[in-house]
Amino acid sequence: MAKETRKLKKFPVLLTDEEAEHFVETADLTEYDLSGFKPMRFELQPKSERINMRLPKPLFDEVKARAQKEGIPYQRYIRRVLEAAVSPASPKQRKRKSA
Repeated sequence: MAKETRKLKKFPVLLTDEEAEHFVETADLTEYDLSGFKPMRFELQPKSERINMRLPKPLFDEVKARAQKEGIPYQRYIRRVLEAAVSPASPKQRKRKSA
């Protein structure tokens, strides 16, 4: 028995929140090609603390390059790296606990 293949629909351009809400409420997302989508994280927690640090220029340039590759500002990239480093699910955290 041959596996049935179906052509997926192209995802529509939604220009307003109302259009997006209506689409999500009424559409069957399994019918759409979502392969071009990238995971996105929303930052909902307020940021109240500031830090100031000096970095070697090559390190700073690499941070900015990686942030640009991900399409985010370098400050947000640094925050993500810090969050990952202190996350309980972080491999570094698991190593420290087992040591």
